[in-house]
Amino acid sequence: MSVSVFDLFKIGIGPSSSHTVGPMIAARQFACHLQATVGLAAVHSVVVELFGSLSATGVGHGTDTAVLLGLAGHEPDRIDPDQIAPTIAQIRASRSLALLGEHAVPFVEKEHLLFRRRSLPLHPNGMAFHALDANGVKIAEREYYSVGGGFVTDAAGERVLNSAAASGPGAAGHGNGLPYPFSTGADLLAQCQATGMAVGQIMVANELHWRSAAELRRQLLAIWHTMARAVQRGCAATGTLPGPMHVRRRAAELHKSLNTQSEAARRDPLSMMDWVNLYAMAVNEENAAGGRVVTAPTNGAAGVIPAVLQYYVNFLPGADEDGIATFLLTAGAIGIIYKKNASLSGAEVGCQGEVGVACSMAAGALAAVMGGSPEQVENAAEIGMEHNLGMTCDPVGGLVQIPCIERNAMGAIKAINAARMALRGDGQHVVSLDKVIKTMMQTGADMKVKYKETSRGGLAVNVVEC
Repeated sequence: MSVSVFDLFKIGIGPSSSHTVGPMIAARQFACHLQATVGLAAVHSVVVELFGSLSATGVGHGTDTAVLLGLAGHEPDRIDPDQIAPTIAQIRASRSLALLGEHAVPFVEKEHLLFRRRSLPLHPNGMAFHALDANGVKIAEREYYSVGGGFVTDAAGERVLNSAAASGPGAAGHGNGLPYPFSTGADLLAQCQATGMAVGQIMVANELHWRSAAELRRQLLAIWHTMARAVQRGCAATGTLPGPMHVRRRAAELHKSLNTQSEAARRDPLSMMDWVNLYAMAVNEENAAGGRVVTAPTNGAAGVIPAVLQYYVNFLPGADEDGIATFLLTAGAIGIIYKKNASLSGAEVGCQGEVGVACSMAAGALAAVMGGSPEQVENAAEIGMEHNLGMTCDPVGGLVQIPCIERNAMGAIKAINAARMALRGDGQHVVSLDKVIKTMMQTGADMKVKYKETSRGGLAVNVVEC
């Protein structure tokens, strides 16, 4: 399977790519399957089972909402976040759901949306969909897996696309004959060395397999503008985040404080860190509130790359749209290597596969736009992951809030430091990116299940919900 930069960066809604975006895509795909096979009119009821991590933290991550929206025909990249609450309220009040917005069936969550603690065999984020006729006879069923970063596969391991991803010539991310294929960091460096091209240039050549240069640039800038708007919304929004903990949104207050600080405070050489913290927290507060964000490469880690990209735009001289495109393409190349060789799923490998991967992607991308060689870019990406190895996924209350919001800020700061460390060297180092990715996957396999997005270990059990 070939992977595009736009498979790594997908516009969607919060709070989770694996628990919200993925299940919404899977639910809509099942409804489309029914329409194409038995016909919607033959369906009298639908039963959905959520397994493993989706069961353990699904309510806190909005999985229940996502399934209802997907069955009703909504897509994460197109739905208006402001319309989610009234849409769900109407379904619950009427105890009825219109499949793909066309055919109404009874839907009472305690009967038709079932949470199973056990896991399906292929991945902790498993779902099973069943359709029954008027006699209660099962007429269709499908299994899907939300494998991280909004990627969904079926029981055969085939990728499931939403309609937006599947549209257009070549169906981005799927096809053969890329001019510069790579699966590992070593492959990527070999391509750069053989051609004299930078990582971003290799990615441009590959992306042109699916789309024109103008369309590539348009889509990259659309990703950037969505990220920037998430920062802006997060800096403006006040109040508390959804959920029983009533976590206070802090980004707006921090934004105001930074804009009104004294001249002496502005001269603080470390004040840049406050701004990077702000950018990351603003995005992840938007994500926690169910707002519009970019999966980068997951929603739980959606603040790291926008924060580092904002740092590039606002603090580094010479920043421009070409640099923004190079940043995203380079980050995408690194993300592709993780996707092909490890995991982006907190339920599978812990938060090292989310914030850790985002930190690695951002570090390599920043090194690239700061003039780093391909070897320095690879070194920066390796440093970014090496010092996130073993990070658990232990969301308090099953919500993408504590420790997730601050963890994104820390990931962004680490990425900047990793890039600067790499740029002070010559690109030669003992631990390669491929070795650290292999180590991350092994560490995730060894990690106890209670530390992998089940909220049964770590902070999730040591912090009492208010």
